[in-house]
Amino acid sequence: MKQQFDIIIIGGGLAGLTCAIHLSKRDVSVALIEKNTYPNHKVCGEYVSNEVLAYLIKLGIDPIESKAVKISKFKISNTEGALLQADLPLGGFGISRYALDNLLYKKAKTKTEFIFETVADINFSEDIFTVSTKEKNTFKAKNVVGSFGKRSNIDKKLGRPFFQKKSNWIGIKAHYNFDMPNNEVQLHNFNGGYCGLSKTETGNVNACYLTTYKSYQISKNTIDFQKNIMSQNPYLAEFFSKAVPIFEKPLTISQISFSQKSCIEDHIFMIGDSAGLIHPLCGNGMAMAIHSAKIFSELYLKSQENVTSRDALEVAYVEEWEKNFKKRLRYGRKIQSLLLNPLSAKIGFNTVKAFPSILPKIINKTHGSPII
Repeated sequence: MKQQFDIIIIGGGLAGLTCAIHLSKRDVSVALIEKNTYPNHKVCGEYVSNEVLAYLIKLGIDPIESKAVKISKFKISNTEGALLQADLPLGGFGISRYALDNLLYKKAKTKTEFIFETVADINFSEDIFTVSTKEKNTFKAKNVVGSFGKRSNIDKKLGRPFFQKKSNWIGIKAHYNFDMPNNEVQLHNFNGGYCGLSKTETGNVNACYLTTYKSYQISKNTIDFQKNIMSQNPYLAEFFSKAVPIFEKPLTISQISFSQKSCIEDHIFMIGDSAGLIHPLCGNGMAMAIHSAKIFSELYLKSQENVTSRDALEVAYVEEWEKNFKKRLRYGRKIQSLLLNPLSAKIGFNTVKAFPSILPKIINKTHGSPII
């Protein structure tokens, strides 16, 4: 097994896989360390904005050819079932993480060294990283990219501030057989959270919802929560009374943090959710993860051509990341705060109902322009 690389990517989600493909196309020596083999399901909204579609195609990945569902309409309801709808300014596509991650993996593994192990420690000394795994292997690289998702034990080892704070959020996801329009992504609010619905490449509906522990713990279990809390929204009541579960049981993730993160930590370049997590109600987390991989990859390649220093690359990455994502994350936090407050949510819905053109403008605030 090779031990020395130009770059080690830790974590093989959307951002890590995209980064590996981009860099390896330019003959950068890349190792990607991921604890799970492919394919597998993950807690995720599974709607991707078209802002990254042209970029994925340029990398040799075409989700539409893999039966991803084209999505052009957006519907949102408040806790009482008042409904707003709009055309999505850019549109997007629906595809499961099971399928999309596997597409990226098949492309990446042709030139990337995959190491299916668990990272135990990262040491930076004399301008070289040494990455150790629980399986007692060590690997070295000039640069390390962190793509280990929303929350990881690596965050704890790095002493990242957000990890020290308890989060009140839990995410739950499952696939269902349910009749809904292919071209819609729906967002339905309930007391203590919100649920996104959209079709995937299989024709099944992905239902992914975020809720507070306080709201969830009132119920005995997930089924009870869906029936007694979520179903107070009439659209969710109809969904959970008619939808047929495909998964044996829902997937869950706890301690989801939307706190601000640094996109550089101990000289590690953070991409995807490791750098910052937008609220799922904004429907743009997957596109942002892919875009962040593009930003780092291009800056890294440029730094190699111009022989610039590590410090200069770090400064450039922070500037470019913040230019593209800082405002989006801020708007995401504001939108979530408004929707979770019953009074402000009611006022907001009434305002948008009176002035429908506002909704596409709000959507634009959390989305970027198409990237090439």
